[in-house]
Amino acid sequence: MRRIALLALLAGLFGAVVASQPAHAQATRTWVSGVGDDVNPCSRTAPCKPFAGAISKTAAGGEINCLDSAGFGTLTITKAITVYCEGVVGGVLATLGINGINVNAGAGDHIVLRGLDIDGAGSGFKGVNVLQAASVVIEHCFIRNFNAANGAGVFVNPSNFNSMLMIRDSVISHNGTAAAGAGISINTNGGSSRSLINNTAIHNNFVGLSVQGTSNVQVNNSNISENLSTGIALSGAAGIRIGRSMIVNNLGAATTGNVLSYLDNQINGNNPDTTPATAGGYH
Repeated sequence: MRRIALLALLAGLFGAVVASQPAHAQATRTWVSGVGDDVNPCSRTAPCKPFAGAISKTAAGGEINCLDSAGFGTLTITKAITVYCEGVVGGVLATLGINGINVNAGAGDHIVLRGLDIDGAGSGFKGVNVLQAASVVIEHCFIRNFNAANGAGVFVNPSNFNSMLMIRDSVISHNGTAAAGAGISINTNGGSSRSLINNTAIHNNFVGLSVQGTSNVQVNNSNISENLSTGIALSGAAGIRIGRSMIVNNLGAATTGNVLSYLDNQINGNNPDTTPATAGGYH
């Protein structure tokens, strides 16, 4: 009897431990593939297919990797995550007034998007839509064809303070068909943002770069050209400094608002060309 009672007690304790374990533990690194399946655990040997399936199996602060070139669907990000598809084509197709990637994470969360081809196919709304995060880094991405009403390639409207955006080595093109549309639109929603745009082509949009609200933007080594309206449009308390960049052949003004220049830019072929005030900063 004693032995039976002891076995019953051990079985009860073991059962409680098993019941306390999560049904599906999240991995730090997951994988997607064009031939994957969301019933898989998203491991390298058994990948998932869309980003939306992989993110549910990826721990906060983890990374989603692309095994091959494919379309991986739209994605809503609510936690710290890296989506890394460099070396292959990480396709995101967002049509009929929807967004490619929504970022609505915690105020302390850091997001990295690298190596993505985000396409609105002429009817998408926003390529990358940032509502809240500590930082969003967009690297080596191609964001294009978001032409629904007020469409934008990258739309930043953070509600938290000191949100940071960095866009590097990317192409933002053919976005926006109306006055509120732009390649990149940076505004604030009760918060504030700091942005760095480096080595990026912003061309053939409606407005190239639109900045409003409590925003501080630095543009370096970039090409803002062939836009249907203003190259850089600044309003409100926002500030922009530009250096070593080309603002050329825009059908509207090169710049509007109090844009500051390090006096090493090429500004010509716009309608009209403008002469920004001089920025400090060289020491």
